[in-house]
Amino acid sequence: MMTTMAVMPREAKEWTVDDLDLVPDDGLQYELLDGLLLVTPAPVRDHQRAVGRLYLLLANACPRLGLEVFVAPLDWRPDERTSLQPDLLVVRDDDAEVKNIRKPLVLAVEVLSPSTRRKDLVYKRSKYEECGVLSYWVVDPDEPSIVVHDLVDGRYLETGRASGPAELTVELPFPLTIKPSALVNR
Repeated sequence: MMTTMAVMPREAKEWTVDDLDLVPDDGLQYELLDGLLLVTPAPVRDHQRAVGRLYLLLANACPRLGLEVFVAPLDWRPDERTSLQPDLLVVRDDDAEVKNIRKPLVLAVEVLSPSTRRKDLVYKRSKYEECGVLSYWVVDPDEPSIVVHDLVDGRYLETGRASGPAELTVELPFPLTIKPSALVNR
């Protein structure tokens, strides 16, 4: 019996979103950042707990008209060489296309994992800033903590930070109060 093996497409020097569409569905997360393929293993329990709880907070606070909250995997493709999957994203209703999001996000949230820390804090943050994502949140389930960055004059400024049981109230993308310890504690 002959078995076939999935082969990663590799016809160009840099990856494109067209190449990414040919990658097999094998449980790993595949993203592109300026033509560079990023592969991440499946997330761990605390990561998923924080994502789930923050999704519920965001979805319950989100205005019914104008914005929508999504959870990964959903590709944000601002150009032909970039396809990122924030853990959570808020988009304008008009920007939510059938398959991918192409316009700047209203909010991108990354929940840190040991395997994604550098990618989330440096590479993705830089791309979100460059492409005009209005707000970028980083949640660390190990600490637990949240850091909020808002786009001001084309640059991210830290506009909020909280850890443990301390509460943080944000106004963007809509009013919401977050207690980091409640995102991960049982």
